[in-house]
Amino acid sequence: MKVDGGVGWELDKVGAQAQELEEMGYSGVMTAETSHDPFFPLLVAAQNTDRVDLMTSIAVAFARTPMTLANIGHDLNAASRGRFVLGLGSQIKPHITKRFSMPWSSPAARMREFILAMRAIWANWHEGADLAFTGKFYTHTLMTPFFTPTDNEFGAPRVFLAAVGPRMTEVAGEVADGVIIHAFTTEKYLRETTLPALERGFAKGGKTRADFEISYPVFVVTGKNEDEIEQAKTATRQQIAFYGSTPAYRPVLESIGQGDLQTELNAMSKQGRWEEMGGLIDESILTAFAVVGEPSTIAGQIIDRYGDIIDRTSAAYAHIGKEDRAGIISELTAA
Repeated sequence: MKVDGGVGWELDKVGAQAQELEEMGYSGVMTAETSHDPFFPLLVAAQNTDRVDLMTSIAVAFARTPMTLANIGHDLNAASRGRFVLGLGSQIKPHITKRFSMPWSSPAARMREFILAMRAIWANWHEGADLAFTGKFYTHTLMTPFFTPTDNEFGAPRVFLAAVGPRMTEVAGEVADGVIIHAFTTEKYLRETTLPALERGFAKGGKTRADFEISYPVFVVTGKNEDEIEQAKTATRQQIAFYGSTPAYRPVLESIGQGDLQTELNAMSKQGRWEEMGGLIDESILTAFAVVGEPSTIAGQIIDRYGDIIDRTSAAYAHIGKEDRAGIISELTAA
């Protein structure tokens, strides 16, 4: 199993952070698009590492165009000598229309076309195919030698797609090289909803499971002593409650018979009762979403629960000591 770790946005620190992750045995270095650009840190990481994958987890696709991301994806893959993974997500309508001032409609269908459009552009650059992509949402039919990259030794990057619902998950299976599962996911939902949707996508895309990677950032609750574990439980309950308030994620709670909890959490979120929301996440709900225990038990629990499903994880346990993290990474990567 591959294990990925995150770096921050401070460019003067990213190189050292990425080097440390590579030396510790991590398989990949990730960035997320929150308050800063997700691509700049990966360019720095590319210049300071030799082995690890470099992945956005995620970059917001609909904030950009296929041509924009085709350029960025090509350049980062060339700079990293073939190690870049373009991890995409759709975000939600209010952010796309009100924050980015970009169009929103039919997110699964639009995302499918977005990725296919990028692949058509890359096929033009790397294989000499005519650029003649005409879709419902995107059209790319013009490319001249002046605008065609020449550093084509490493080709196009891999594309991963973040997905929760079955329609977006099916799109990932059909047109992407991997899927980024949301941390707000239960084992039951993974097995009963995610995997069948991926299989439908594989069938449409003429692919097999062997052609694809599943990445799942497992919630981890751990610490050196009971106090630290309790603190981690409280923080994780808050995070689960935050995600659980989102209407689109209701089916995940329904997978463990807790659909009504989504309604209650959503109402509390609208009242600004964020801290109280975590109190609704009892022990059974917590353990449905998270692995809980001392550091020495974490890797074994992840392998037991998800080892036959996922190919890589980015479990968040940066708060524990470096030696304990190295032990978890070593055990997971040997699995």
